[in-house]
Amino acid sequence: MSEKIYKSIESALIHGGIDGDEFTGAVNVPIYQTSTYAQQGIGQNKGWEYSRTGNPTRAALEKLIAELEGGTHGFAFASGMAALSTVLTLFKSGDRIIISSNVYGGTFRVLDKVFKNFGVNYSIEDTSDLENLEKKIGSDVKAILIETPANPLLTISDLEGVAKLAKKHGILSIVDNTFMTPYLQRPIEKGIDIVVHSATKYLGGHSDVVAGLVVVNDKDLAERLAFIQNAVGGVLGPFDSFLLIRGIKTLGVRLDRHTENALRIARWLEKNPAVKKVYYPGLESAQGYEINKRQAKNGGAMISFELKENYDFKKFFSSLKLISLAESLGGVESLACHPASMTHASIPREIREKVGITDGLIRLSVGIEGADDLIFDLNNAIEEAGKK
Repeated sequence: MSEKIYKSIESALIHGGIDGDEFTGAVNVPIYQTSTYAQQGIGQNKGWEYSRTGNPTRAALEKLIAELEGGTHGFAFASGMAALSTVLTLFKSGDRIIISSNVYGGTFRVLDKVFKNFGVNYSIEDTSDLENLEKKIGSDVKAILIETPANPLLTISDLEGVAKLAKKHGILSIVDNTFMTPYLQRPIEKGIDIVVHSATKYLGGHSDVVAGLVVVNDKDLAERLAFIQNAVGGVLGPFDSFLLIRGIKTLGVRLDRHTENALRIARWLEKNPAVKKVYYPGLESAQGYEINKRQAKNGGAMISFELKENYDFKKFFSSLKLISLAESLGGVESLACHPASMTHASIPREIREKVGITDGLIRLSVGIEGADDLIFDLNNAIEEAGKK
């Protein structure tokens, strides 16, 4: 498609980036399964040299995610952590990065166990409190890295507020948008500098690909990231790039069903006498509800909750039949997770408990199954958990 004749993100999901193949007329971007490209002469090529540096299938994906996020440049990596780690290599020894008080355990781990060895420091702060956050920005702070909703307590931070704060102090703002995707939330439009995705999750959507994406809206940042991407080489292969493009085409219809189910389940959990607390930003009772409503389409499809003390959370997990106990999230199937021993096990217990990631916390990735079936499964597991 030579020119954009659409305005909606629903159309962009299907026709965005590079639409089809100009050489054959194929409606899907082909899988260019090649490592290298024939050159016409020294210094003469058709725009492609070596697939670590650039591959047509990956380039189509990178252009697509840039368009969807409202950025200028996209970058595809072999995993979400490869994407985030590439962003973190923008910083040098002596720099400090502020991270949200509850973030994915892998984000904490790579900062604490890898980048800390190279002198890149971090501090954990409540990024939902902008006034207090500004007080924590010292001369060594070079970036604020947030998730909103945060993993796993679904804490909401004000995207526009964080972006303005970062610009005021001349530092970068980075948002992990995995939970919401550009279909529900577009951080760059709120002034954020860098958006990161674990594309393994909702963007892929079928639990069959591992990938990471980065989007920026600045030429200098894009050039720096392109250099690091090529130099380090943690790129996404052409077949996985194809799978991701295919997954993104149905992102809108999938998320409509995901979020419809999630809101219904969250309301059911909120009224359930066995449930101590529900974390879901789509509930009017939730922390940050109004902020999330302002910056996102809805509350997303992730729910966390705690059962009351006389319920055995281990028995709850073992009693699930339709919902699987598994790492990851964002697939068409519903998954339950125990953050304290799974996704956030790398975070020391004292830090987990301080921010509210208790041993009894349950995280639910709501799939697109029938909502009645999911509620039946949850209800049965809760009843089993309450039996002595």
